Amino acid sequence: MRIGISIGSTYPGDDHRAGPAAVLAQARAASLAGLDHLVLGDHHSMAPSAYVQNVPMLGRLLAEWTERPAGCLFLVPLWNPVLLAEQVGTLAALAPGPFIVQTGVGGGAAQFAAMGATLAGRGRRTDDGIRIAQALLRGETVDSEALGIRGAAIAPLPPDGTQWWIGGGVPRAIDRAARLGDCWYGNADLTPTTAGDLLAVYREACDRYGRTPVRLPIRKDVLVTERQADAERAGDALLAAGYRGFARDAVAYGDPEHVAEQLAPYGEFGFTDLVVRTMSPLPGDLGPGAAARSVELCAEVLAHLH
Repeated sequence: MRIGISIGSTYPGDDHRAGPAAVLAQARAASLAGLDHLVLGDHHSMAPSAYVQNVPMLGRLLAEWTERPAGCLFLVPLWNPVLLAEQVGTLAALAPGPFIVQTGVGGGAAQFAAMGATLAGRGRRTDDGIRIAQALLRGETVDSEALGIRGAAIAPLPPDGTQWWIGGGVPRAIDRAARLGDCWYGNADLTPTTAGDLLAVYREACDRYGRTPVRLPIRKDVLVTERQADAERAGDALLAAGYRGFARDAVAYGDPEHVAEQLAPYGEFGFTDLVVRTMSPLPGDLGPGAAARSVELCAEVLAHLH
């Protein structure tokens, strides 16, 4: 099992330098910990919260994240597929290994309206967007009457190719992952029970399409501290406040040994990659470097898992 990181990008909007600095600190910690890969998420029009945008931020991180794969999540219905492919091609030319393209259909009527889009038809737009971006990244010239695209072609192209991690927790999304992706990307809200059930659905879909996934990743929100009591106090408080609507067994917190115990069932089901994200917001008494320290301690979590 490997551990990679998806760095959280949402921060209070009153200090506009704090968010990028915090993302950079966690990326440096992930590099020191020897984590397998690094990715950033995708949201738009998030004020009054600040959301650090993935493409420019990853470009900065690639100056320091130089040895292992990197990537971005894209909410495909909110992106012109030509623009999406161009961003991926340029970032992939800077990054080592195959570039990880994570996809989602997105949600929230307000976010879609702010981007001049609607929720209706987002599944179809996701399918079309993935197909067009993939063709462009293979070096093909693309036309799409439905999207008004004529004679599109891009460069640079990914020197080491791409891996398409297609997310979603409903049958249609899992079918999309088997049809169009290199793997299915399990959602962070899944528990060991629900994750195992959906992984079985995905494997059945792969059998139908004659596909073999390159890896089996799942995202997990975690908090790792040296002392078990510190993580329990912070994690319990976050859950009591309704942390993202998640169940207790959808997240993992504690010292490295206890976090490994909570994550081990995913490996037993067959997941090959845990993509961790530090739970937030963390209480001030954990110290200003608590998020980055949690990332560093993931190296010990991995050692316990092995």
